Amino acid sequence: MNIKHWMVCGVFCLWMGTNAMAASTGFDEQLLSLQKQWAHINYETPAKEREKAFEKLAVEAERMVQAYPDRPEPLIWKGIIVSTWAGARGGLGALSLVKEAKALFEHSMEMDPAALSGSAYTSLGSLYYQVPGWPIAFGDDKKAQKLLEQAVKINPDGIDSNYFYADYLMEEGDYAQAKVYFEKAMQAAPRANRMVADEGRRHEIMAKLEKVEKKLR
Repeated sequence: MNIKHWMVCGVFCLWMGTNAMAASTGFDEQLLSLQKQWAHINYETPAKEREKAFEKLAVEAERMVQAYPDRPEPLIWKGIIVSTWAGARGGLGALSLVKEAKALFEHSMEMDPAALSGSAYTSLGSLYYQVPGWPIAFGDDKKAQKLLEQAVKINPDGIDSNYFYADYLMEEGDYAQAKVYFEKAMQAAPRANRMVADEGRRHEIMAKLEKVEKKLR
């Protein structure tokens, strides 16, 4: 290879590397934006305004899904947004949204089940125990347990994996074990750039811990 050809190749490789780095940075920034907006809506926005806000954010999430069709993370975050949008809407009108969220989580798991520390397992598991069962919807406590246990296995120290497993156990009446996992969720290390989400989740944990402790007295 002559020097001129090497220089051209070097410049091209540097350009490709820079573009790849920029693309990665752009992806991370967009994903973090979805996460922060979700936390703001979920924990800081008045309840009556959340449905419209989640609907708008779901459109933004879909744009990211389309921009990165080979990445599971936007699918997971669109699923989280759509499922919490369903919670804000409530009633039978939310069923189409939870079914959409379920499909998004399943698609992401086909691509990479361990993406975002197994968040799809946590999110899908939470849907299975919170939505009605057949013939209204797809709720299934046994499937919920299997998914949530896998989520804790993948991310044993995570705030969300432990919180949702604890919440499932509480719903099942296993208050002693629920307390163990709620306390473990409280001990989770703070997540970078997720202060609002962490603070909001900790308030939820404390409220549910109080209920569990009352049951254990």
